[in-house]
Amino acid sequence: MSKMNEQCEDMNRGLIAVQTKTGIFLSWRFFKREANGANTTGLTGVNFKVFRNGEPIAIVTDSTNYLDTDGKNTDRYCVEPVIPMELAEKLSGYLATGRSAEVSAFASGENYIDVPVKRPEGGVTPAGEAFTYHLNDMSVGDVNGDGEYEYIVKWDPSNSHDVSQRGYTGRCIIDCYTLSGHLLWRLDMGPNIRAGAHYTQFMVYDYNGDGKAEMVVKSAPGTKMTRYAEDGSVLSEEYITIPRADKDAGITHNDNYVCSAGDYREHLIRMFMGWSEHPEVVSGRWPKTLEECFGTEVKYSYPLSKDDAEALVDYFLDVYAPSRSEKNKLHKFEGFIYDGPEYLTLFAGDGKELDTIPYPFLREDDGLLWGDYAMPRIEPCNRVDRFLAGVAYLDGIHPAVVMCRGYYTRTTLAAYDVANDHFHSLWKVDSGFVPMNNPFNDNPHEREGIDPVYGPLAGQGNHSLATADVDGDGRQEIIYGAACIDDDGSLLYSTYDIRPNGKRAKLGHGDSMHVAKIDPDREGLQIFNVFEGAEAVPYGYALRDAATGEVLHRYDKEGNDLGKFGFYAETDLGRCMIGDIDPKVRGLQVWVHDVYDCKGRKLPITAPSTDQAIRWAADLTTQVLDGADYLDTSVRRGVVNDPYHGVMLTPKDTLVNNGTKGNPCLVADLFGDFREELVLRLEDESAFRIYTNTDITEHKLYTPMDDTMYRTGIAWQNNCYNQTCYTSYYYASDMDFSKVPLDE
Repeated sequence: MSKMNEQCEDMNRGLIAVQTKTGIFLSWRFFKREANGANTTGLTGVNFKVFRNGEPIAIVTDSTNYLDTDGKNTDRYCVEPVIPMELAEKLSGYLATGRSAEVSAFASGENYIDVPVKRPEGGVTPAGEAFTYHLNDMSVGDVNGDGEYEYIVKWDPSNSHDVSQRGYTGRCIIDCYTLSGHLLWRLDMGPNIRAGAHYTQFMVYDYNGDGKAEMVVKSAPGTKMTRYAEDGSVLSEEYITIPRADKDAGITHNDNYVCSAGDYREHLIRMFMGWSEHPEVVSGRWPKTLEECFGTEVKYSYPLSKDDAEALVDYFLDVYAPSRSEKNKLHKFEGFIYDGPEYLTLFAGDGKELDTIPYPFLREDDGLLWGDYAMPRIEPCNRVDRFLAGVAYLDGIHPAVVMCRGYYTRTTLAAYDVANDHFHSLWKVDSGFVPMNNPFNDNPHEREGIDPVYGPLAGQGNHSLATADVDGDGRQEIIYGAACIDDDGSLLYSTYDIRPNGKRAKLGHGDSMHVAKIDPDREGLQIFNVFEGAEAVPYGYALRDAATGEVLHRYDKEGNDLGKFGFYAETDLGRCMIGDIDPKVRGLQVWVHDVYDCKGRKLPITAPSTDQAIRWAADLTTQVLDGADYLDTSVRRGVVNDPYHGVMLTPKDTLVNNGTKGNPCLVADLFGDFREELVLRLEDESAFRIYTNTDITEHKLYTPMDDTMYRTGIAWQNNCYNQTCYTSYYYASDMDFSKVPLDE
């Protein structure tokens, strides 16, 4: 049973009207607090009276849909809850208790609404490269307390880069829009935040319980907020507050820490000149000379003179780095930020800055300690600048924000709640750096960090995370790839297993992970994810128990144990997916290249896309976006399909994001009934489009936004490689509605 005292949103009814070929389709929200039981098709509790132009036309008890076959697109509709006496006191005071506001059919005349946006002007980089802006990731929150979601949108420049790719980028920009398209505020992240999937996660949530969502984001000198009035005029334009210590040290918002190729060469010269004083060299863990690191004869005296350091830098850039990999073109290393302050800022829903503090874990260096120079591909500023973020109910009542840095080697997490509009530290987790014998030629991925408690956490993270109550104590944990941090900041587990050669090894890093109730007949939640380590790790993909991290076992139809539900792979597997794509099969199905049921039995189904899932269908099955063999994917617009139904939605004039990842801007239950909406950018960047499903469903469920696991998942969906989020309960065509958690 869930807790009544969980801090949650107070939203309006979310009523929508859509013109269809057979009439006007109506859909609205049902809330968790309004449910008091279950039957064979859904939940029971509050029912609804439907009004057209002020006159009652129907009472709906078995869903939150209605098709008015006599309706016209000029008609206006509202709904009113019919509240059982036993729920009346409990529901008093909420926004949606009375009759809803009236709505008419979407202006599009179809099953979507376009929200106009103001595309930022492009620019030119210091290298003379022009760039433009494209809509990218999105989050939602009720920033003004009116019971309706606002849309927080990240604009990515066309030259945004993966953290491992060199080059200048335009600035990252975050906007907040109402559903009508009014721009409330624009956050320019400034020159000292690089643009790309791994740098800026924006966690939108009502942290302080005032009924208005805030936003937490990593910031830096030069980050500036502009707030707008209803008429579009500027209300205010202000930089974030530089913390006192940095201000006293002379840090200003005019500082620019973006490096040129020449800057990087000078940086290396300084680093080499200080080699003898590096703590790892002093301790004896690293070679005393750079020549030993490079495998050449020692010819210089230490500490190095500037001339000798320059000579060694030229050798490193011209000879050593290219000998390790032809991709090591460090003479052209530019556009990165390896110096300067890093902050964490809390913004109110109206865009006002509430608090700015130093980022909990600073970079320390340009990645040398993080292993960025150790592998054949030398990638300064790569592993060190891998960021994640999430929202979790660590005490079971209040939402906290979790900010993270690193997952290939050193791994760090810090949790904060918000009290009196300021960050309040709850705990910090740090694996410590992974020890290396030679920072210029080693493999730190397979080792643990130096911290005696959190060392096993190193190298286990993904390009995303998940938050869920995996141990059933009413408080959420942070599932960090192959490891899990308990609600109190302790290490719940870090999973190792045995490779085919008999060697014990960590499961390691993976690109894709899904935490859900996959097997409805098994206790707790399960995790299905892929792993990137190829032959160096025990599995290419595996199904695991979320409470322990252990790989589950497979069983045949007779119940015979077929061994662990983990498959070894000798190549990097990029993505995986789960969902109910075959309603004849019990439990969710899982797939990478082949489809398996939740017991590990291979199914005769062609694996659909692994890009992103969406709960779109009226029958509670799962759909995916793009990627099916029978679609033209030369231009990927976000087609909704599955092997059971085929194509269910073919968007027009839209595009997905993030290259091969093929993500929409957002998948979430934004309005209407419990099914998810699909948000895509228009091809001309003039608006984002929200699609909704107009098929009548015979099921009645509260909005998944009232499920803490799902709602926090919507907040962290914009992490790096966007992942699908899930409800805490089993959601599928064969679900038992009596097991959907209700308020106590």
